[in-house]
Parts: sequence; structure tokens; C-alpha cells
Amino acid sequence: MPRILAGLLFSLFLSPAWAQGFPTKPVTMIVPFPPGGVADIVGRPLAAVMEKSLGQPVVVVNRTGAGGAVGMAVVAKSAPDGYTFLMGLSSISVFPVADRINGKQPAYEMADFAPIALVTADPTVLVVRADGPYKSVKDFVAAAKANPGKINYSSAGVYSTLHVAMEIFAQAAGVQLFHVPYQGGGPAVTALLGGQVEALASGPAAAIGQIKAGKMRALASWGTERLKLLPDIPTFKELGYDAEFYIWSGVFAPAATPAPVQRRLREAVRAAANSPQFKGAMDKVATPIQYLDAPEFKKYWDRDAARLRLALEKMGKIDAKK
Repeated sequence: MPRILAGLLFSLFLSPAWAQGFPTKPVTMIVPFPPGGVADIVGRPLAAVMEKSLGQPVVVVNRTGAGGAVGMAVVAKSAPDGYTFLMGLSSISVFPVADRINGKQPAYEMADFAPIALVTADPTVLVVRADGPYKSVKDFVAAAKANPGKINYSSAGVYSTLHVAMEIFAQAAGVQLFHVPYQGGGPAVTALLGGQVEALASGPAAAIGQIKAGKMRALASWGTERLKLLPDIPTFKELGYDAEFYIWSGVFAPAATPAPVQRRLREAVRAAANSPQFKGAMDKVATPIQYLDAPEFKKYWDRDAARLRLALEKMGKIDAKK
């Protein structure tokens, strides 16, 4: 509450003229994950195009840690002046719920953020090494049932999007897997390719290059329909598993950011998301743009957060050391 009150006071004393003149100096986009993950893959080209609309440099800073929670908390606590904003993933909804489940004070609340725009949304994909023993989900599930807790998988961190996705699948399949958390999606992919782990729930953008190169094999997706870029890969629902999960990316500002500044950011994101330069960058990583402006994004976020809350309650308390 003190943080919100401070933000409200800040916005009250912020002159309308100053807000209309935003920005007058470089702006920082916080990506709460290391390079190589979905947020970074989407955030960097988006920031490069936003510079044209804002007329100031947009500096991308990777603030990693705790599966993304550290960087998200940095933005939640930053001055609500528009000069620091977040390129977040669906895991933004996870950490406040997970912290309470584990008896901790949340590092931030969803109410600390103002949604600016949804940029991309894709179901995660279950991938394994192409030279590994798993040719299908049936093979993977059979091995997991024969070796409870022995088949391991990497993720971007405890309670990260990639962790939650795999646990949703494990619950649906009735198997127990061994979770190996890393400090982001990029390192999680590297761990799979290096043989440290056997599987990974990945955003398509982070995996498609390795799949096309023949280094990874996709077994299934968490969507309700097959991915256009992987039309031969079934969904879990097709295979009889009630597992659905989407990894989306969106831009957020501190909640008390003045409305004129939020509008300026919204305009910049909208222009960037619809630009040929950004569309070309997303085409290269086979990521469909799913742009939604703030009002529609807020509804989308609320629905997704409610679904994730139910999944987390089923997961229950998890030892962060696992």
C-alpha cells in the first residue's frame, strides 16, 4: 500500500505539460530474463522500433533472477514516470500467488502494474533432443512412469512459465518429473542441448531454430489447436491430456504511471507491433504477433491469471531448492 500511495502522490504532482512532453531522455525496458528467451527475443526488436516513435533510445536491460520475479519487482518499485517499463511474460501472474502458497510476502502484486499492450502469445511446446530416445509423448510418458522422479527437465526457474507448463502436463499425465531450474529460458535451452536435462517446455520462438536445425524434436504443444509453424505436432488435448498453457509477452508500466505517459507508451508499442521491421523480426523466429491494446489486454490478462491461479493451487507448495 505505501508503494501505491507514493505512486499516486507522484502522479498528482506531475505536471500535465511534463507528461505530454514524455520522453525527454532515454527509456529503459526491463527484460527479467537472460538473453535467448521469449521476452528477450520479442523485447529487443520491439525496443528498437519503439525508439522511432518515442524519439529517445530504448535501452534493454536484462535483470534476471528468481525465474523473472526479480526484474518484475524492480519495475513494480520503480518511479511511475514511464522511464522504466517491463517486457513481461505470463509468469507475472504466477509469483504473487506462488509466494502466498509458500507463506512468503509477495515481491510485487499484479495491481502494481498497468498493462500497456499484449505483443505475442503462443502455446508452449514440449521438446527433447533429436538424438534422444523419445520419439513421441507416449514414449516420454512411458519412461516417466517406469522411472518416477528420474526424468528431468529444465526451466527458467521455480514457478516460471516453463516450470508451470511442465507441471500442468505432469499432473495431466499422472507422472512425476524432476525439475532443474535455470536463470532463464536461454540457459534452459542450452541445458537441454548440452545433455544436462532430457526435456523442456519452450516457447516456440526460442526452440524453432533448433527444431529446424535437427537438434531438437517437438513432441506436443499446450495449445487447443496445432501450431501453424509445426503442423505435424499434435496438441496434448488431441492426445488425451488436459494440459493447456500459453506463454505470452506483454508490456507493463508501474501502475501509477500518469495516463498521458501510458498513452504515449501504448502508441509507441502499437506503432512498433504493426511495423514491417518488427513483423519481419518475428517472422524470422516464427512468432505470431497477437497485439492487444491496454483495455483488451487487461481482460486477457485477468482470464489467464485466473486459470494459472487454479493450476498453482493444484501444484501446491514447492521446495525452491528443487
